Amino acid sequence: MGGRSWAEDRGRDLSPGSYPLPGEQVARHPEAKAGADLELGTQPKNSLDRAEAMAPPPPPLAASTPLLHGEFGSYPARGPRYALTLTSQALHIQRLRPKPEARPRGGLVPLAEVSGCCTLRSRSPSDTAAYFCIYTYPRGRRGGRRRASRTFRADGAATYEENRSEAQRWATALMCLLRGLPLPGDGEITPELLPRPPRLLLLVNPFGGRGLAWQWCKNHVLPMISEAGLSFNLIQTERQNHARELVQGLSLSEWDGIVTLSGDGLLFEVLNGLLDRPDWEEAVKMPVGILPCGSGNALAAAVNQHGGFEPALGLDLLLNCSLLLCRGGGHPLDLLSVTLASGSRCFSFLSVAWGFVSDVDIQSERFRALGSARFTLGTVLGLATLHTYRGRLSYLPASVEPASPTPAHSLPRAKSELTLTPEPAPPMVHSPLHRSVSDLPLPLPQPALVSPGSPEPLPVLSLNGGGPELAGDWGGAGDAPLSPDPLLPSPPSSPKVASLSPIIEGPPEMPASSGLPPPTSGAPATSTWGPPDHLLPPLGSPLPPDWVTLEGDFVLLLAISPSHLSADLVAAPHARFDDGLVHLCWVRSGISRAALLRLFLAMERGSHFSLGCPQLGYAAARAFRLEPLTPRGLLTVDGELVEYGPLQAQVHPGLGTLLTGPPGCAGQEP
Repeated sequence: MGGRSWAEDRGRDLSPGSYPLPGEQVARHPEAKAGADLELGTQPKNSLDRAEAMAPPPPPLAASTPLLHGEFGSYPARGPRYALTLTSQALHIQRLRPKPEARPRGGLVPLAEVSGCCTLRSRSPSDTAAYFCIYTYPRGRRGGRRRASRTFRADGAATYEENRSEAQRWATALMCLLRGLPLPGDGEITPELLPRPPRLLLLVNPFGGRGLAWQWCKNHVLPMISEAGLSFNLIQTERQNHARELVQGLSLSEWDGIVTLSGDGLLFEVLNGLLDRPDWEEAVKMPVGILPCGSGNALAAAVNQHGGFEPALGLDLLLNCSLLLCRGGGHPLDLLSVTLASGSRCFSFLSVAWGFVSDVDIQSERFRALGSARFTLGTVLGLATLHTYRGRLSYLPASVEPASPTPAHSLPRAKSELTLTPEPAPPMVHSPLHRSVSDLPLPLPQPALVSPGSPEPLPVLSLNGGGPELAGDWGGAGDAPLSPDPLLPSPPSSPKVASLSPIIEGPPEMPASSGLPPPTSGAPATSTWGPPDHLLPPLGSPLPPDWVTLEGDFVLLLAISPSHLSADLVAAPHARFDDGLVHLCWVRSGISRAALLRLFLAMERGSHFSLGCPQLGYAAARAFRLEPLTPRGLLTVDGELVEYGPLQAQVHPGLGTLLTGPPGCAGQEP
């Protein structure tokens, strides 16, 4: 299902594969897929304008079509010389002197591995050359990514101004390709093609995962997004529902996206905070992103798959998702409106779980220090004390069955289940709002890595240093250190906080007649606003005749929206962010512990539906109701414990917008 224009969502200008950029008009990128990426344009004024905004793009260029070609030196000056060719998918590097390489090493740099670039100049006034540096994250022999850089010397002209213009031309072209912006057909590539840097609000939970979230943020995420030219403010959350309160009082017009650095729980707070504002219809259009620094990281794994990367865990998953964030681009995100037994409501982007899955999720909390390994240990303990739960599941079937990606993923038909007889069967301390760090002189030293075939060390980034620098005495006589060229308008930099409105802690003012209490900490807060649930009758009332009902003893029931249940569990391999469906999976009682373990092992590859397990059921639905018939149990929404009792939910297709990067952009990875 195609994406939608951010111009429709936000009333702003956007570009395919880029963030919304208020007040700037940029043409459609020729390689954007129709309706798949976010588009740049003004708010459509009528149906004709809307149709034109969603019109298919021109035919894409071939991936191997040369866009730029030239000869460059290296830094230091006595290094090799190279022929560079830039295509829409990669930078091709061929050594010319001192000896051409028959089989170039490191001669292909896929754009999927590039975070950004900048131009540099020598501190020596006698050096007429100009330089441009690209920042890359290639995969090593063992599959992990390591930061590297390549610096090239533009020295073909007699004057610095001419060489600088050539370096800027290449840097601008590369940044346009990374952001999904079109290159002019007349070859006039100037820095004016690049719009202002997108403004992101980063929310980091320093206790995420094994407590590594802040360290990973400081050492990996902030340098990468600085290299990409993204401006940001960063706030550390300090308690449960802190992020929810922040976004409730946020002036959203000053931001182009909100990105969480934690597990799935922090994004749950952000989305529910946006939907619990009086202006929720506009607020929910705010693009949100997730960088995995937690334990589960299910949505980040789905983003990683959407971007075309191989499955990854831990730091590798974080680097992949950070690269996608640097590329920009978003996708509509289905949200699930969940009504609980008390009548309160919250919104889910991930899953509703009951039985084995929720038991493992909650009971493994005491092993949080183990990171993602907590779920492995929790699964083993859950298998040892396997429980069954009697309940009733009712759902409104989807009108169209979702297509499975491969024949191996044969999905059991829900109607076949109708012929089966059910078998027997501590609060955190409140502290003042942490101030933003983007205006603090926080140095971010980087390890001295060297990319293959390049003699220079890495640039050292500082948030307030004005960009990267290449320095050191290794260059020898005549090789002065390089400094950022201030004339390129998109070097890594940070916004001035003084130009932005202060972030107000707490919810916005509510109408006097609402009588609503403010959110409280200690439990997931519920949403008062948001779209109506037109598919759901009141909880407890009879269901329409077109609903299907199953009753019996269950080991687990899972209602999931995206493909992944965690970073290494693909529960619904055929699911998409915007398919308008909730994917219901259940396991009836009577399954052995060994068979249940085989299901979860197969779920690592998304092949559990091909095992032919008779207790495993599946249905694609638009809405569902779950009625536990046992007095005790655990219910979770997006991994957060909620009140136990009957609940019901319906899908709101494409209600949110998720920052995903362009789809399949990593498909050209070597």
